[in-house]
Amino acid sequence: MGTIETFDHTADVGLRIRAGDLNDLFRTAAEGMFDYVVANRDEVRPIEVEKVSIHADCLSDLLAQWLGELIFRSETLHRVYGEFETFVDEEGLRLDATIRGERIDRDRHVLDHEVKAVTRHGFVLEREGEGWLAVMILDI
Repeated sequence: MGTIETFDHTADVGLRIRAGDLNDLFRTAAEGMFDYVVANRDEVRPIEVEKVSIHADCLSDLLAQWLGELIFRSETLHRVYGEFETFVDEEGLRLDATIRGERIDRDRHVLDHEVKAVTRHGFVLEREGEGWLAVMILDI
């Protein structure tokens, strides 16, 4: 299971994610971002199930597009997500995922921060020992 650290960055927030494999890294990145969006992500019920497929030119673009897609869906569908199943293909150019969540319920969900985007400033995605490291800045 991957780990997430947050760090302050001017008016934004950074995420440092470590995981043993790419599937875990992409799942952990999504969890980390939504932990920042909704303070009680464990209260998000997996009522709505959505499939996500993304293609990109490189692995780092795939990760940025994945998180961008989650931000877009959350904002346009007024949903929060709590569960993520991810599969990154061998080339690192395609992601297939299943996400689960529900409509925002302000009586139950503690909305903490609005994430506008994942920036490319300081974006890192690289192998680290036997696993992977991703560092990114969320525009809030």
